[in-house]
Order: sequence, then C-alpha cells, then structure tokens
Amino acid sequence: MPDFNTDFYIERFRKMIECKTVSVKDSFAPEEFMKLRDVMRELFPEIHKKAEIQYFSEDCWLYKITGKDTSRNIMLMSHHDVVEATGEWKYPPFAGEVHDGKIWGRGTFDTKASLFAEFTAVEELLAAGFVPCCNLYIGSSHNEERFGDGMPSVNEYFKKEGLRFEVVLDEGGAIITPPVDGVKAAKCAMVGIHEKGRFYYTCTASNQTAYQSLIKARKKNPVERMTAFIEAVNASDMFIVNLNQPVRDMFTYIAPYISFPLNLAFANLKLTAPIIKKIMPKLNPLAKGLISTTCNFIKIEGSSAEKKCTATAYFQPVSLDDFNKDIESFTKLAEEYGITVTKNDNCDYHEPADIHSEGFRYTKKCIEEVFPEHPVVPYVLPSGGTDARVFRDVCDCNLRFTPFKISDKQLDLVHCPNENLDISCIPDGIKFYKHFVKNYR
Repeated sequence: MPDFNTDFYIERFRKMIECKTVSVKDSFAPEEFMKLRDVMRELFPEIHKKAEIQYFSEDCWLYKITGKDTSRNIMLMSHHDVVEATGEWKYPPFAGEVHDGKIWGRGTFDTKASLFAEFTAVEELLAAGFVPCCNLYIGSSHNEERFGDGMPSVNEYFKKEGLRFEVVLDEGGAIITPPVDGVKAAKCAMVGIHEKGRFYYTCTASNQTAYQSLIKARKKNPVERMTAFIEAVNASDMFIVNLNQPVRDMFTYIAPYISFPLNLAFANLKLTAPIIKKIMPKLNPLAKGLISTTCNFIKIEGSSAEKKCTATAYFQPVSLDDFNKDIESFTKLAEEYGITVTKNDNCDYHEPADIHSEGFRYTKKCIEEVFPEHPVVPYVLPSGGTDARVFRDVCDCNLRFTPFKISDKQLDLVHCPNENLDISCIPDGIKFYKHFVKNYR
C-alpha cells in the first residue's frame, strides 16, 4: 500500500462512521458501541495485540502501549460518541459518503476522524517495529458530548495509580480562520490551552424573602422581581473585564502575523491592554466572552399563584479569581430585588495548560513542521467541555488540537445536519500524529 493512499483510508474510516454511537442523556444503548469496538479490532490489529486495554464506565477506552522508559507517559485522545443526527441531511448521516471532495456524516469532524488518524498512525508505526520512547496512551470517551463520566473516571484512575503525563493531546482546536481580522495567514493552527468554566446558580424570588424592605423588591410579586432582576443583569457591566494570561498569550503569538496597527498593540499589551479591552468585542462577536465572565439565564420556573419564581443562571468564566468577585457583585444585585442565590453542584473549572512547558513547545514544533504555512496560536475555547479539561490534575500541558484544515462553514456544521470533512484531512492528520509520536523524546 502506498503511503497516504486517501481512498484506502477513507474506506476504512467509513466503517467507523457507520457505527451509530449516539450519546443520549441518561441512557446507554450498547449495540452500536460494541459494533465500533469490533470495527476497531478489525482495522487496528497491531494495536490490539500490543496494547493493554481497559474500559471505564459503559465504554470509555484506555489503550496503553508500553514504551522504552516506563516511568514517563503521554496521551493522545478523542471521543467516539456523537450527537444525534436530527434534521434534514443532504446525504445519509451514518454512511460516510464522499461527494465534492468531502466525506459526509455525523462524527466526521467531531471527532471520529481524529480518532481514526490517531489509531492509524500508531498502528502503522507499530507494524513497522516502532517502540515509543515512553508509555503511549490512547483514550476515547463514549459520553464526552454530554459531559459524561468516562474520562473523569480515567482521571481518577490515573490519580490513584500516581500517574502523571508530560503532554495530553485532545480535540478542540484546528486549523481555522484566525480569530481576529488582519492576520496575514489565511488560517492559523489554533491550539486550545484553556476553556471557560461552567457554573450554575439557582436564583429564587419568593414572598418569604428577607429583603422585603428593599425599594426594588417592594410591592412586586416574585415573577415581576425575577424579570426585573434578569433585565438588570443583562443591562449591567458588573463583570470584570480582564486580559487574563491565556488571552495575552494568544495575542502575543498572533502579533507577528497581523497587520499594522494591531500588531503593535498586541505586541505591547502592558501599554495597550486598556484599549484592547475596549475594542476586542468589535473585532470578533465572541471576543467579549474571552475577556469577561458571561451569564445566561437558561431556565425560569414559577408563577404568581405559586408565590415563588426560580431561574438558573449559567456562568462561563475565563478566570476563577475574577469569577469569585463577579459572583459577589451578582449576589449583591440579586439582594436588591429580594432574590437569593445558591450555587448548584454541577460546576466545573480547570486551570489553563502551561505554554512554557516542554510539551507545548514540542507540540508547536510538530505543527510547524507538518503545517509550516499555518502560524501556531494558543487560545481559549469560548464554550469548552472537552475531555482534556479533566486531566489538568495529572498533566500541566493538556492541549486541544485537531490537525485538520476546516472552513468556517464546516465548523458551523458541527452538531448540525450535513457535518462533513475534506478527505485530504485524513492523510494530513495521520501524518501529523505519526510525526508527533515517532519523534517524541
């Protein structure tokens, strides 16, 4: 077989797409997931001969290929669950058909393609007699799409065993359109080093409030007070605006590739930070979410007859220190409307990866060698939820990068009908993971 025969790889990859490993909240249907296990054994016999394999929760995979130095560890990872294929599709969502130079189907980008490329790269290296310099793990979750317990269970196992990792490489970034205008390169290799946290707070207004004496709460029923409070939050600028270190890192890395005068502004953040904070939301619609906590009310219940109204506030902070101050301001405003604020249990925040680590430097070097035309830029995932976040406990360098060039339109189709990926991405991805694993020292 010639190296990087695209047709050969696509035929194999299609078998993974055909497995309908749909992640559904509060349930698990094993048939399609077990079918995918069989497909993986068929496609990657060398890995299944040489790896130690463990399963966590219902179907979270952990493969370990023992390296020359068994005291050191690295991990490639992805996830094999997908969201439901609802809506109208141009081509069948679980067929992996090729049209117009693209492979179509649920999971083509998110994220069976990266999983296929990882396994193919390691399979071909092992078949050629390669032994990694240290222990190589490959992980894949069955419930990443619903913030499931798969990889958190693996992380607990690692902590129990006292295992630490020099680098963890998950999905999350890609080679995409730069996040700001004026960049000289058409696309940048965006490497996720951080993702916003997730916090849920329940806001409650009732006739039994302790704040009846407050002017804004007086003579208003709970529903009216809650409505007024939500309007006040949306109209306020209470949340701290800050260029936290991960955002500063993004600007520092992108500065050499951006046009005047932004290149000077981004290269001199000590002087220009106040200006940047003002203009960032104008540079990109998502930019405001990178410099401050965002708050959305996602659930409101109650009625005047019940004499009680509750609302769930969903916060996504970049910085935990800033958020602790933000929630104080939020709570103080709530008191003015006779509303109590209670933190929910399902909250999540993890520190950013260390871009000064050897793991980040090595990953950057690999990207530059395989994709030399695309500048490497660290960034903060605006929404978050990758499995990589949980491994900050055992790895200082947990990164999010998928080695695929993808258009803005294709990126918008993730979790939507007609998800697709250029077929040229598959050999490119295999080449990258081979380079990453083979040259790690």
